[in-house]
Amino acid sequence: MLERTNRISLTHAWLCPPPWVCGKDGSLENHLEMGKKLLAAGQLADALSHFHAAIDGDPKNYMAYYRRATVYLAMGKSKSALPDLSKVIELKPDFTSARLQRGNLLLKQGRLDEAESDFKKVLNSNPSDKDEKEAQSRLKTSDEIQRWVTQSRANFDRKDYITAAAQLDLIIETCVWDVTSRELRAECFIQMGEMGKAISDLTAASKLKSDNTQAFYKLSTIYYHLGDHEMSLNEVRECLKLDPDHEQCYSHYKQVKKLNKHIQSAEELIQQQRYGDAVSKYESVIKTEPNVPQYSHHAKERICHCLDVSRAITVCSEVLQSDPQNVNVLKDRAEAYLLDEQYEEAIKDYETAREHSENDRQIKEGLEKAQRLLKQSQKRDYYKILGIKRTAQKKEIVKAYRKQAQQWHPDNFQDPVEKKKAEKKFIDIVQAKEVLTDPEMRQKFDNGEDPMDPESQQGGHHQNFHSGFQGFNPFSSGQFNFKFNYQ
Repeated sequence: MLERTNRISLTHAWLCPPPWVCGKDGSLENHLEMGKKLLAAGQLADALSHFHAAIDGDPKNYMAYYRRATVYLAMGKSKSALPDLSKVIELKPDFTSARLQRGNLLLKQGRLDEAESDFKKVLNSNPSDKDEKEAQSRLKTSDEIQRWVTQSRANFDRKDYITAAAQLDLIIETCVWDVTSRELRAECFIQMGEMGKAISDLTAASKLKSDNTQAFYKLSTIYYHLGDHEMSLNEVRECLKLDPDHEQCYSHYKQVKKLNKHIQSAEELIQQQRYGDAVSKYESVIKTEPNVPQYSHHAKERICHCLDVSRAITVCSEVLQSDPQNVNVLKDRAEAYLLDEQYEEAIKDYETAREHSENDRQIKEGLEKAQRLLKQSQKRDYYKILGIKRTAQKKEIVKAYRKQAQQWHPDNFQDPVEKKKAEKKFIDIVQAKEVLTDPEMRQKFDNGEDPMDPESQQGGHHQNFHSGFQGFNPFSSGQFNFKFNYQ
């Protein structure tokens, strides 16, 4: 406790030297002098503390306010500097430098009439040559801006948004903190369809004016119609922080929140591989917001990713009609084409996707796989031999094998030509069963390799039919007993 007391006493002694050192006004002069030195050294926060103390000690000392305003300006806090400069002018109306600085700040804020009043008073106060020249220049600039303001609003009312925006560009070059001009230019950009520029101006406007609920509302609606529901939700929440009862923001908030919840839930379901439930959620997205095409488009894109083959191809094709360069949808449709054994169509989609995303490894691998499968389909297809889909389970494979083997058993044929044909067919059937019931061999085949084709193995181990089926009776259930002669 004693240590803390000593520390407070030392701090107080530094800020307020005792009367016997500086006299009654010594602490004020000390603060002003120390603040000035710290300002020159760039230690702005410490300088500000001294000027605060100086003003607390003498609220009518115009120089303390002026110095503090100088620090605020150096810190980029013009809003805080402006009241201090006004106080300086109130206490000392003939302080030309303070009036000139205030005029410049008012000009930057777009408060043209007030700025002109300051510049005219500077000119009427017998200023220095430097101050006179600056005031005249600023007065001329303000007069030009007044004309641009009038013209830009007239052009906006005539719906000549391009001309109005160009004039507002000139205004904002000088009036960089002018909220009204930025908001009007944002409206021009919205009408011109340049939403990125509108967002930039409205974001600046929301920061320049502390309670600008309308800027946050407009930002939220722009993001919403661009399909960025998360940014839309962020902006409308900022509006409601300023005014929880804001009618437009609250109504919009409920809509965005509902939509955002559906989309987040759908994505979580996709992560959990609950594709059917994810499709239902994305169908809810389309119902929740049928009027903004970005959400329907996104929902269909994700539905395409989740659906079974035939429906996926249909939905993906719908998306690609309006967005033919959508790489994700091209990849999803290509994958669906692969499962549907439409290899040439899959190759086309992968090649189109590659044009827009050259370094995508998934596209490269998918294209190679499609090309292998197309080549393979032109040779021997074990799925077609057994008459089953590529998605068939082991039980379906064995069942199909038994049916085909029974039908094409060589002993069923007496004619030598027919018997020869049946023997070849039967070998294919047995090989198809061996490949498709062995997970490793089936994976190779699905990737475009034929485990029974020596050329496809590229020097790897190959198990031919004769060695692989020595002593094997395809009808081991006992329903059939036969011998098979290779010729």
